[in-house]
Amino acid sequence: MSRETARRVLEIEAHAILGLVPRVGESYDRAVEILHGCAGRVVVSGMGKSGLIGQKISATLSSTGTPSLCLHPAEATHGDLGRIVKGDVLLAISYSGETEEMLALIPWMRRLGSPVVAMTGNPLSALAHAADVNLDVSIAKEACPFGLAPTASTTAALAMGDALAMGLLERRGFTIEDFAVLHPGGRIGKKLVRVEDVMHAGDLAPRVRPDAPMREVLFEMTKKRLGMTTVVDAAGTLLGMISDGDLRRHMERDGYALLDQTAGQCMTSGPLTVRRRDLATAALAVMEDRKITSLPVVDAAGVVEGVVHLHDLWKTEMI
Repeated sequence: MSRETARRVLEIEAHAILGLVPRVGESYDRAVEILHGCAGRVVVSGMGKSGLIGQKISATLSSTGTPSLCLHPAEATHGDLGRIVKGDVLLAISYSGETEEMLALIPWMRRLGSPVVAMTGNPLSALAHAADVNLDVSIAKEACPFGLAPTASTTAALAMGDALAMGLLERRGFTIEDFAVLHPGGRIGKKLVRVEDVMHAGDLAPRVRPDAPMREVLFEMTKKRLGMTTVVDAAGTLLGMISDGDLRRHMERDGYALLDQTAGQCMTSGPLTVRRRDLATAALAVMEDRKITSLPVVDAAGVVEGVVHLHDLWKTEMI
């Protein structure tokens, strides 16, 4: 029975979200326009479960480039109205559209000259009429067998909040670089680490000239402990690379005669490279695809800026 209940709940909530799709029209466009034009913060407010949904929507807005705060409507009339300032926009969530605490915020927003975007399940409600634009998030039924506990209705409101946030993200031209700035910590932050954050730069990056004898190459590789070295010209431009694998192949072929050769004679020309602003995950993908452990990091002119090693990526726990 519990499995059937679970399936029924998921189906009801899925239908609730799908029911929103045909309603995405002029009211949605107007809501995005209002929120995008906000000179202050998007103040998200709702009572009870709507308030909890509002907290998540507010957090999503803030993390995707739209400054936002969450305001408890009951606390607002007991001093927290001071948190709303001119230039803010109110995103009011109330399924009934008749929540007294929400309606009490409207006069204050009008006094500030700030617009109101509402999400209600009743387009004829007082809140829907009082708002500058109302998003219809009505559902056919709740997943609760008594039709009382907010379930499908809160799911619909949450989904519409995500739709607003993504619309704003797109409207603002919010990029993955912007996302990285706002998410320096946690698992998301680790996925947005740049090559420059983990590479061995400066004197830590192994470099030899093409005329360097292989004894010097071995010393440099041993000293820098990355299992490779770049080969560069006088300007620091990358000419090639020598890896542990290259050394083994040359030893099998030439034996100790390898020591009589130069870096230029033993290097692999035109190695794969990455740029310092590339995502570390992109560098990892190249290494895994080509089964290599290191990549030179070069600038636009091909000058070596560092080396990124597979072990450095493991340390970020991206794998």
